[in-house]
Amino acid sequence: MSHPAGRVLALLELLQTRHRSTAPELAGQLGVDERTVRRYVATLVELGLPVTADRGRHGGYRLHAGYKLPPLMLTDDEAVAVLLGLVVAERVGLATEQPATATALAKIRRVLPVALADRLAAVQEHLGFTLRRAEPERGPASATLLALASATRHRQRVALDYRSWRGEQSRRELDPYGLVFHSGRWYVTGHDHRRGEVRTFRLDRIGTVTPGVATFTVPPAFDAVAWVTRSLAGVPYRHEVEVVLETDLVAARRRIPPSVAELTATTDGVVLRARAESLPGLAALLAGLGCPFTVRYPDALRVAVAEHARRLAEWAARPAGGQPPSPRRPLD
Repeated sequence: MSHPAGRVLALLELLQTRHRSTAPELAGQLGVDERTVRRYVATLVELGLPVTADRGRHGGYRLHAGYKLPPLMLTDDEAVAVLLGLVVAERVGLATEQPATATALAKIRRVLPVALADRLAAVQEHLGFTLRRAEPERGPASATLLALASATRHRQRVALDYRSWRGEQSRRELDPYGLVFHSGRWYVTGHDHRRGEVRTFRLDRIGTVTPGVATFTVPPAFDAVAWVTRSLAGVPYRHEVEVVLETDLVAARRRIPPSVAELTATTDGVVLRARAESLPGLAALLAGLGCPFTVRYPDALRVAVAEHARRLAEWAARPAGGQPPSPRRPLD
């Protein structure tokens, strides 16, 4: 790092990784004297980077938050972490609107050392996901996400334009209690003044967000994640289901996500309450839990469980080899 330009960039990297550094500390790291450090700092300031000097016993140089993102100096490990984070965010739907994630990935790839870029490309090309790929249109606008996050932090009421799943447009006043990312989608939950109750809204259906002047207080012990998952589990379906599982709540929660059913501990075990479109699918889920259970209602679920057991018994009775496979049928 004998070239002055290289040492200036090294100084920028040091300032980015520390809250504050003294001139002697920086001089020791760069292998120069303190006067040279001051000259390098002046060079960064001339380039428009917001480096400030604090005087006094605990003073030093620090990179102040500026009006624009300064050039970032990333180590190889940091570049790998950022790229993998972007790839995963895009895959599971955590990213905001297109093409921000793709352009950020492209910018970082362009400045990587060739050997590291090739290795990361190999990882991306051969990386498999067990999670379902998120639909491209699900990403919310960055401005929407940031505006709601700011309003949530400062307990500030907002007005927003919302489009329902039916395509109906409405204007809402919302006290945002929290943001939740669940199953590939972003949600905000809070008190909806139009309905007079706590509601959940998808961010990709929100248009303009306008901060207001009114403030609010979040109800004590309010859990945004629990509320969103319960509200989504409560979306109307064809069948209301209640089953008693002979197990404990901890074991039940390990096997059944909150988006599928509401679980309540009782003296008889765990009560599972859910709404389902497919009773055969729920019968298969119950059979896979590995614990005894009692169906309280509906009776149609008992029939579905019995049919599932009959099919399993039929398949278990097949002799090993020699029997032609039956025509394929779609899974329920």
